[in-house]
Amino acid sequence: MAHIIIVGSGLGGMTMAFEMRADARPGDRITVVSNNPKFHFVPSNPWVAVDWRKREDIEVEVGPVLEKRNIDFIPVGVKRLHPERNQLELDDGRFLDYDFLILSTGPKLAFDEIEGFGPQGHTQSICHVDHAVTAEKSWQDFVADPGPIVAGAVQGASCFGPAYEFTMIMETDLRRRKIRDQVPMTFVTAEPYIGHLGLGGVGDSKGLMESMFRSKHIRAICNAKVSKVEAGQMFVTEHDDEGKPKKEHVLPFKYSMLLPAFKGIDAVFGIEGLTNPRGFVLIDQYQRNPKYPNVYAIGVCVAIPPVEVTPVPTGTPKTGYMIESMVTATSKNVRAALDGREPTEKATWNAICLADFGDGGAAFVALPQIPPRNVNWFGEGKWVHVAKIGFEKYFMHKIKKGSSETFYEKFILDAMGIMKLKGK
Repeated sequence: MAHIIIVGSGLGGMTMAFEMRADARPGDRITVVSNNPKFHFVPSNPWVAVDWRKREDIEVEVGPVLEKRNIDFIPVGVKRLHPERNQLELDDGRFLDYDFLILSTGPKLAFDEIEGFGPQGHTQSICHVDHAVTAEKSWQDFVADPGPIVAGAVQGASCFGPAYEFTMIMETDLRRRKIRDQVPMTFVTAEPYIGHLGLGGVGDSKGLMESMFRSKHIRAICNAKVSKVEAGQMFVTEHDDEGKPKKEHVLPFKYSMLLPAFKGIDAVFGIEGLTNPRGFVLIDQYQRNPKYPNVYAIGVCVAIPPVEVTPVPTGTPKTGYMIESMVTATSKNVRAALDGREPTEKATWNAICLADFGDGGAAFVALPQIPPRNVNWFGEGKWVHVAKIGFEKYFMHKIKKGSSETFYEKFILDAMGIMKLKGK
């Protein structure tokens, strides 16, 4: 019987564990390895950062959930992967042998690429629940003595949606406190235009988001590179459409949250044939690494080229449903390998996104996420706020129950033509 190791206990890793347990043979051993003993629902981090949620509302202990599904759990980080000998080296000195390895590590947050950037510097983050808790403490100090806000995403970032989401949630919270008039807001982004999202836009995301920013009095600086951050001020270079410096900005702020660029984690960084220069895992159409075919990868750690060349570098986001489609394809293909067959399943990389803006929101459906698309829709309304709350409760319920997909979820998505696997 085979030993299948999954690295990571986030959205991709937990879903992967549930589906792999269902698809594996009865005697196959499945182990999840993670440096975090708790799953946390990352899409709710913006709510935590303004005290609309507590961290305990969006966290689940991983060990007991996996134990119920006959899945082993090791709450220790990975120091180094040794794919040439099918071993993981853990932070505590242990070595684990595997027959199949599935990487769902998430990213390393590259705050160090900009001087003074990140939670250890002068800006906040919502990338992790620990960061969101810290951001909330700073938020309470800020609303007691408000001033300018600078928000957005820096050069090389790929996850733009949460930057828009948190900007609008802050704006809503300020209006509710009746201090919005005391807070100039500036959105700084590497995107060539508002609503690009690292995807070349989805539907009329450009027009809708630009209109929303105008109505909310949020100034935007696009094609922006952040050169450094000091206490209370940010140094930003705005570029033209050819990528040449156009204007220098020194932006004062009392509160700032900008999303960083991502890199691959140290445990896999620089392994020839496994990762690209940024440390993201190279995969073929079946989610396998070409050099090490018993190593698969899903989620944010996967190497995907930018959708298009932009004046300032932007990456391609990996959204929730897109990751779930990677999970299903990987699980089926590992089972094929266990049976001595060649893989056949390819993920659709379809994307569904809900972004809460506090009292409204924006949503898109991109089938597939990477253009050209069969479906290319973007919309907004108060219903998105309600839908996001419902989705949070539903997904947390799935994690606690150890389920990757309920029958009614599959029925509804199938009826809408939103599939996880190509050709289905």
